[in-house]
Amino acid sequence: MASVETVEPAIEVLAAGRQTLPLVLASPHSGNTYPADLIAASRLDALSLRRSEDSYVDEIFGAVPALGAPLLRARFARAYLDPNREPFELDQGMFEDALPDFVNAHSPRVRVGLGTIARVVASGEEIYARKLRFAEAVQRVERLYRPYHRTLSQLLETTRARFGFYTLLDCHSMPSTTLPQHRGQRSRVDIVLGDCHGTSCDPIIADTAQRLLTAKGYAVVRNAPYAGGFTTTHYGKPSEGGHCLQIELGRSLYMNEANYERKPFFTQLAADMKDLALAVAAIEPNLLRVA
Repeated sequence: MASVETVEPAIEVLAAGRQTLPLVLASPHSGNTYPADLIAASRLDALSLRRSEDSYVDEIFGAVPALGAPLLRARFARAYLDPNREPFELDQGMFEDALPDFVNAHSPRVRVGLGTIARVVASGEEIYARKLRFAEAVQRVERLYRPYHRTLSQLLETTRARFGFYTLLDCHSMPSTTLPQHRGQRSRVDIVLGDCHGTSCDPIIADTAQRLLTAKGYAVVRNAPYAGGFTTTHYGKPSEGGHCLQIELGRSLYMNEANYERKPFFTQLAADMKDLALAVAAIEPNLLRVA
């Protein structure tokens, strides 16, 4: 885990030559750069701060760019700023000064402590030992959030201009502690596919993904407990030729959740995600709802 004063560059685009697939991948939560001002303000140690990190997701999907589809990854930690939110979803209780009226302070995500600047890590522990100032939030949004979404928008528009449509795979991981329980037993769920209950992409995209992953032996569910976030709702507009599918990988598949060490299955999972991307990219355009 890196700890630096600033995050430069804030983002990175992995691409290999000319784009040949109508596909864009994004990994908003795999960043492992923890700025010094976060470390100084946090009541948690460095290892605890990583609990919100989608560790290694950018690596798991890292073979796809060589196939002809760009991958955008954030380098900054999710505990510092979450780009899978509105620009200003903030909890007033975290700030010493009053928040402007344009701030969304009452979203469901803010209520559980997971706004654009999170109050808690994934395990529920409070991050900050002090109150923040709104100016700090503005600085993070301008330096990190804006470049991320500006670049993602450009990648998607370039893809739509070239192919007539785009499919965005928004790539995440989920801790095993968040999975549903049945009669006191935690259900086995390896992968959750989120399409905002059928609104962020054509059904054939989610169907294709689920069919392929199930055939490979994964336990796959749709939209529970993760239906999609800001990215899926903002960029998933099938009637305009924009499709977005969120992919949540169970962390226990590929890493030790206590010490963050990769498991041997990591390599196989990466190969399967490469196959998944190819399967989605191979869907015939005439089968998709495009404008």
